[in-house]
Amino acid sequence: MNGTFLRRTSYPTSGYSLGTRNKRSSRRLLAPARRRNPLALPLLAAVVIAGILGLHVLTTPATRAMRIVAATSKPPATVRPRGSSPQPVAVVPRATPSPTPSPSPTPAPTSLPEVKIPTISRTWIKTHPPAVTPAIKGRAAIVVDLTAGQVLYEQAGTTRYAEASITKLMTAMVAVDLAPLDTTITVSAQATQVEPNLMGLSAGERLTLRELLEGLLLNSGNDAAEAIASGIVDRSHFVDFMNQKAAALHLRGTHFTNPSGLDDPNHFSTASDLAVVSATLLADYPDLRTIVGLKDVTIPATAQHKAFTPSNIDRLLWTYPGAIGLKPGYTDAAGYCLAAAATRHGRTILAIVLGSTQHFTDAATLLDYGFAHPVTR
Repeated sequence: MNGTFLRRTSYPTSGYSLGTRNKRSSRRLLAPARRRNPLALPLLAAVVIAGILGLHVLTTPATRAMRIVAATSKPPATVRPRGSSPQPVAVVPRATPSPTPSPSPTPAPTSLPEVKIPTISRTWIKTHPPAVTPAIKGRAAIVVDLTAGQVLYEQAGTTRYAEASITKLMTAMVAVDLAPLDTTITVSAQATQVEPNLMGLSAGERLTLRELLEGLLLNSGNDAAEAIASGIVDRSHFVDFMNQKAAALHLRGTHFTNPSGLDDPNHFSTASDLAVVSATLLADYPDLRTIVGLKDVTIPATAQHKAFTPSNIDRLLWTYPGAIGLKPGYTDAAGYCLAAAATRHGRTILAIVLGSTQHFTDAATLLDYGFAHPVTR
């Protein structure tokens, strides 16, 4: 057996032969050289590209699921395996924000406040008839001691006449009944076409009711009257309110068809009724009482309107001691008319004259008469 072993030239598991053991310079095992495959690089590139595409396919649903989580706060969708049917994704509609409600427009007034009828009695004149009547040019007139509430003189006091711009006293009171003085009114084109007396308004200008009342009562602006009448309610409704106010004050000889006092066969009043209108304004409308007593007003220009400088056409404010104003007027049918009031020594005297040729002179004469005839008890 030993001989057989010695004759073998190599061990099957040694990795090298016995005959060359001492002749090798290194014990390192060398792998046999491999033959290079020309298709290796293209195949490697294809594998890399396929891997990238596969990664995109696998990750895209997950990314979408994450986006849904961020938008809806629901658990992410399960990533479906490649080749399976896509699962529908529930879309939660975004809540539509409720629009901010716009402020409701101020409703148009439907009624007037209750009125207080001033006390104007004729008991004193019945027992004290005038010894000498005032010399005036007017067709109708009345003198009232407002402090005592007594008529001191009357001439055709209940006869109906055109009253021209004294109408604007009623226009002003109804306007204040319907709207606050700081109400903004847009001037209509129709309002600027009414003549002859003008405040000087332009279509589209925006003024407060107070500013328009200043132009109405100082300048006697017909444009201001029309702007007020059509700016608070419909114009026809405004005129209806004027007639409602007249009825509430028991003005049986008065009817209005327009807010300016322009001539119309159905537009008329009486000296007695206009005394009630004037007394009501002076007693119950302090803002209007202040305005009718102003000589001049400056309305500065704003982004919404130009400047205005109304000047009172009631000449008695400059010439009659104690005058507190009210309203002059003139039309072809009415002639010269005037409601005038003055205060002296604690007494307030009111005079109305219609259809005159010298309304300021007549009014001064009537006021003098009133102050010269105190009411005695």
